[in-house]
Amino acid sequence: MNTIVARFATLGIGIVLARVLGPEEFGTFAVALVVLMAILSFNELGVSLAIVRWPQDPKHIAPTVNTISVVASIIIFCGAYVLTPAVATAMGDPEATKVIQLLLVSVLINGAVATPAALLQRRFQERTRMVIDQTNVWVGAIISLVLALMGFGAMSLAIGRLAGSLISGVMFLAASPLPYRFGWNREVAPQLLRFGLPLAGSSIVVFAVGYADQLTVGAALGATALGFYVLAFNLSSWPMSIVSQPLRRVAPAAFSHLQANPAGLGRTMSTLMGLLAVCTVPLFAFVSGASRSLVEFIYGSQWLPSAAVLSFLVFSALVRLAYELMYDYLVVLGRTGTVFAVQLVSLCIMVPALLLGGYLRGLVGLSAAHALVSWLVILPMYGFQLSRAGVKISAIVRRALSPVLIGLGVGFASYYITLSIPSTFWGLAAGGTLAFICTATMLYVRRADLAVVRGIGQAKTEAEPVGDATTVSVAKEELQ
Repeated sequence: MNTIVARFATLGIGIVLARVLGPEEFGTFAVALVVLMAILSFNELGVSLAIVRWPQDPKHIAPTVNTISVVASIIIFCGAYVLTPAVATAMGDPEATKVIQLLLVSVLINGAVATPAALLQRRFQERTRMVIDQTNVWVGAIISLVLALMGFGAMSLAIGRLAGSLISGVMFLAASPLPYRFGWNREVAPQLLRFGLPLAGSSIVVFAVGYADQLTVGAALGATALGFYVLAFNLSSWPMSIVSQPLRRVAPAAFSHLQANPAGLGRTMSTLMGLLAVCTVPLFAFVSGASRSLVEFIYGSQWLPSAAVLSFLVFSALVRLAYELMYDYLVVLGRTGTVFAVQLVSLCIMVPALLLGGYLRGLVGLSAAHALVSWLVILPMYGFQLSRAGVKISAIVRRALSPVLIGLGVGFASYYITLSIPSTFWGLAAGGTLAFICTATMLYVRRADLAVVRGIGQAKTEAEPVGDATTVSVAKEELQ
């Protein structure tokens, strides 16, 4: 519910802001946001995840984690601030320099709240997290909208985002299950760094794979083109984030709970992948089939160049959702080196493909290249590593096959429905209703799988009450 409400809010505000600012100003903010996301991907050196997966009482490592996180974020902030003008120029928009530098303050906030956020995640305190996240979203959105209407341009988005981060940061500190203290444990610190640094390196590569397309668009085609691309990217990612964020908040904890039962762990992974396909494929197919109508209806005709890009990016988003879950599974098993290798190889293949696609067909060619590499390179590599970890890929394929076939039907139907119905609104409503009915029907058919997942959570709650100092759980979220 937290994720759904937040996504609807950001989508609604984003529509208004896109119409107010236009592609150029929106592109300037997109440049700044890509730079910020790059830094946040490794900001606290990966040590906050140790809080989540630590098998003993986390209070013994929390002060050391705080010290590493804050010191690392200060160093990274200073270096990034100095390099910002060169980075903005390389991304094709020197005017984004001030916007980036303002957003970089979020790096300091992120480092400071890494431990409290991880503690809330470890203890499944999602109700508390919902209050904090919603405050962040709505404060930032309202401030951004007011400033945009006052003519602040791209800076309005940066100020709003920073304000929301600052207030939510204070709330994280207030809600922390443990007192916020700094310290240094010489025995613990090397363990934290040995665990966190490979994960931080992997996160950088994960980010580079996920954002290589935006980096390439900004550097090769300029900020305005990046604005079109980011709008399409955001639309394509919207259905994914509704499922991905809550799933990644709880699925790794379920994996951790079953580590002593390899067979049950593999079955849980197969079940989750099947449910993932059921919940996402029809919706993604609808977005792809109705891409032109969606962009024109939501954002206006000035954004129509994003429609063709959107039709390809939904396929990239769909496969990204699958391999993010695989990523979490492998991390819980401690295979961070394997994850890093997969991401590094993916990046080495992705960048040349993006450059070639952009050179041949501009934005459309670049988005098509991204989809092809995601499906033909990244997903098979993760699948191979998952198989080596004991998961039966054939079981996942069987569970995902029917949602994929139904999704193809939804996509073609949505395309022809939006073409044949004169009213854009009613065409989209018909296609969306079809996708919803297909998803609801498949979920009803697979209600036993939903019961299995719920049973894992209930067993976890009974075995480890929230607030117990010896809670042993593992969960994964890239803190952004």
